[in-house]
Amino acid sequence: MTATEETTLEEARSGDLIAFSNLVSIYQDRIFAKVFSILRNRQDAEEITQDTFIRAQRGLPNFRGTASFSTWLYQIATNLARNRYWYWWRRRRDASMSLDSPFGEDNDMTLVDVLPDVELTPFQQTVNSEFVSRVNECMEMLKDAHREILEMRNVKNMAYEEIAENLGLSIGTVKSRIARAREALRAFMGEEFA
Repeated sequence: MTATEETTLEEARSGDLIAFSNLVSIYQDRIFAKVFSILRNRQDAEEITQDTFIRAQRGLPNFRGTASFSTWLYQIATNLARNRYWYWWRRRRDASMSLDSPFGEDNDMTLVDVLPDVELTPFQQTVNSEFVSRVNECMEMLKDAHREILEMRNVKNMAYEEIAENLGLSIGTVKSRIARAREALRAFMGEEFA
């Protein structure tokens, strides 16, 4: 840890939020990489990284310095990531994968890209067509903000980070708005499509 980081740490320990924000900037990418290497799921890794810094901020006044700050931070992140991993493993979450999630950080290819197309029967094509029409009708009934955020996420396949940057919101706010927009869409769709 550099002298500047030591000073920043001491300021953060005394309650300086800007100093703590600077520590987050210094360590965020490293913590995310560590957590992602355990979980192999970007969204979970983002949540655990955020939780790590929340826990660190709460525990900072009690940080004794017997280990380096980075070691302490890594330990918090590792414990949270392992807890999440075992939580999902017990529920067999690792046995499934979203069709539209990328295979890895360096690869944009998804399962949809590699799975063969299945020929739909005329009945299935009609049902799909009716469903798409109904979704389009209901999307028009949504508030502009709800429609916009759903189009960004589901039509344009934008990442939470991109949406947050475009709308000037935090990622947490983006996720909650998407959830509310989906709930509103479900309500308009009615039970037959739920």
